[in-house]
Formats: sequence, structure tokens, C-alpha cells
Amino acid sequence: MKKKLEKIYYKLPLSLQNIAISIFGYSWNNRRYGGIFKSELQKAIDRESNTKAQWDEYQQNLLNKLILHSFDTVAYYRNMFERLNLTREQLLGFKIKDLPKLPFLEKQTFRKLGDSELLSSNLEPNGTFLFSSGSTGTPTKILYSKSMHQRYFAIFESRIHFWAGVNQNTPRGVIGGRRIIQGGINKGPFYRYNYIEKQTYFSAYHLSSKTVANYVEGMIKNKVEYMTGYASANYFLARFIEEAGIKAPKLKAVLTSSEKLTPEMRDTFRRVYSCETFDSYNGVDLCNLISECEHHKLHVVPEVGIVEIIHPDGTACKPGETGEIISTGLLNFDQPLIRYRIGDYVKLSLNQECKCGRNMPIIDEIVGRIEDTVIGFDGREMMRFHGIFINITSVIEAQVIQHQLTDFEIKIVTSKNLSAEEKQLIEKRMFSQLGEINLIITIVEEIPRNANGKFKAVISNINRNTSTT
Repeated sequence: MKKKLEKIYYKLPLSLQNIAISIFGYSWNNRRYGGIFKSELQKAIDRESNTKAQWDEYQQNLLNKLILHSFDTVAYYRNMFERLNLTREQLLGFKIKDLPKLPFLEKQTFRKLGDSELLSSNLEPNGTFLFSSGSTGTPTKILYSKSMHQRYFAIFESRIHFWAGVNQNTPRGVIGGRRIIQGGINKGPFYRYNYIEKQTYFSAYHLSSKTVANYVEGMIKNKVEYMTGYASANYFLARFIEEAGIKAPKLKAVLTSSEKLTPEMRDTFRRVYSCETFDSYNGVDLCNLISECEHHKLHVVPEVGIVEIIHPDGTACKPGETGEIISTGLLNFDQPLIRYRIGDYVKLSLNQECKCGRNMPIIDEIVGRIEDTVIGFDGREMMRFHGIFINITSVIEAQVIQHQLTDFEIKIVTSKNLSAEEKQLIEKRMFSQLGEINLIITIVEEIPRNANGKFKAVISNINRNTSTT
């Protein structure tokens, strides 16, 4: 159905594409900001001044409900608790400090059982599956009920938007993974407009020195007041604007996520847009949320999940140490994720006090999300390729390597042999993003990890000055 709608969308004239996007925006806006959103937003605002003891009590109460709910209605956890000889009566007194006694939920297990044994037998109404980014392998499917969606966005609004000085009604520009222009087309405008949400969606696949003026035109035309989306794509745009000597509109903020935000990016946004940048870390799985406050400290938001930061031996990190994130989501009871091993790393701050006064844990750095940049033959730059593996379930993990300007290799770890049709689909998707390239698909037993246990999903062995003009 989705593919058919996309084909229809691509055939529409520009004005009707904007209307189609606005219709989708109306539906999506109602799903996120309708229903219980306003009441949940007020609750989130009221909780912001919680003491540490109040946060501990808040998380403990939700964890107790989640654990019992999982035992009663989720086959995977019922079996896990029985293997551990934990009865329902024993789980009544389960404490946050007891979480390390439970095994990790690995990402591979989530991929395999996410729509079966990890689902509750007592689901909230109006649920829909969304895909994770899948930057290091096949995307996972996460079930969102309508009410859970609204609870999360109430927290998102109060902890991300409000801290950055914007709100859901502030006109925004977005650079993300959604393809708004059909593959192979390199003619502007490179943006589309969602009238309902005052959202200008810019293509992440056409950024270059030749197209930058059109991006700025879209920002001015639609009165964009802040930019959000991928850190890298927003940085590429700002850098192209600066290099072209174009005067950009002054913005209220740049909100980044999904990738490593560097000091160079912050400085560039400040020079180009005369505003501050606010970073965040979250995921479609809704197990955790880390957000940057007005004093530029990164806070772990307690309502979304219980976050453990651990050493390789499983012991808890102390302030000043770097460790792996283990998350227990507190919002999604339809598909509970208890001690979910996401695979990302953070550095816990030695100083756990912030001028903002919020009693939320502070981290110094979000580690392990750095990917290289791929440069197209026409100068466009990109680093996100998760979409090429969607619905190819045999892909466990993959790495895109750019050897030369038009020479690429994809290393793939699979659970079974890729079919000819699956290989053709991967090739088609790569060509759609990068045009005519030479592509080799290599099946490997494993992809080498670096010191923090992760691998780069994208590697480029050329520099940006190699591209043609």
C-alpha cells in the first residue's frame, strides 16, 4: 500500500505533492498531539521540578507495573522469569537495583520476536508499527499505540522543544531520511511544505554547492524559525550556505539528533544562523531520551526509561566513566523492552549538577554514533543508508564503503544467503540515492568492531575535494 501511495505521490505536480504531504501531516499531527497530549504535557511540566527521590519513586512505580504486566501478558518475559525461577509473588517486590539480575534483551532477539513473543496479549487500541533507523543492520519494528505516542510526544515537547525555546507550532525545517523527491531527479525545488504543521521538509539527498540557494529560498519562503533532523545533513547545508556567501535567516535554534554533533558543527550553526544548537539522543524504540537543556548540559530524561550505563563486565559506571547504554522503557507496555541492549555508549558526567536545577542525570558525551560521509559525483554529501535494508530480513548488519568517487562496496552479514532479487533491490536503492555507481556486495562472517564495540555503518576513503564540479 505504501509503495502504491509513493508512486502516486511522485506523479503529482508540485502543488499537489504539498497538499498530499499536508494531508499526511494532518493525520500524523492528530495522532501525536491529539487525545491525551495536552493533559500529559501538563503532567510532564509539573514533574520537571521533581527531586531525585521523587524521580526514583516515579520510576520504581512504573517499573513494578511493567514487570508484572510483562509476566502476565508477554510470552517472552514469562518464559524468561520462569527460567530464572522468579514467581509473580517475588516480582511484586522487584526493585530498580534488581535489574542487573535480568539478562539483556539483544537487538537480534528484538528483530526476531518483536512482532510475536515480545508483544503483550493485552494491547492498547490503535497500534501501528514503526521502523527504527537500522543503521547497523536490519531495522526493528516498534509498536506504537495512539495513547503511548501522545504520552511520549508530551515528554518530547516539554524536554526537547521547550528547553530549546521552541514548540510544536513553531515553523520548522526538517532534513531527515524521508525521500520527498523521486530517485534520479536532480531538479528543484528540493523541499516540500506541510501546511498543517508549518513544516518545510528538505531533501537530504540533494545537498550540494549547486543546490544550496534553493534550500535557503525554501527557508525564507516558508518562514522557518528552527532547523531539526540529522546533525550531518544540517551541517552540510549550513556549510554550503557559508561557503557560497549566502545570507541565511536568523533562527531560534538548531535541534540535532541521530548522529554525533561536533564542536565544529555547533560553531558553524552559530555563525550561519546566529543561534544555539541543542542535541538529543533518542530512538524509535522509545527506551530512553537524552536532551540538552538551555545551559547545554545533556540530561537523561527519567520518564522515558531507566538507563543503566555499564562497563563490559556489567558493573555500573561511575561519574566520569564511559559505558554502554542498557535501557528499560517505561512507556511502551504493548511491546516491553527490559534491559534492551541498544549498542550505543555515553560518558557519564563527573559533575552531576546543572544551573538549570533539574534533578536528571547528566552525561558529557553521546559516544558511538559517528559515521563517515559519502560524497556523490555531483558534490552531494550523505551518510545515512538504513533505508536500503528495510524488509530484507536476512540482513543482520551491513557496512557501506566508498573506495573511490563512484566505487562502492557493501559488506553484509546475513542469516541466510541473499536471493538474486534481494541483491537487485539493494542495488536499486543504492543507485536511487547515489546515481550510477559501481557496486560490489560482499557477504562476510563479521564486520570488525572498534574499541567501543561498534562498527562504522558508513566509511568513505576519499576526501570531499575529490568530487567533480
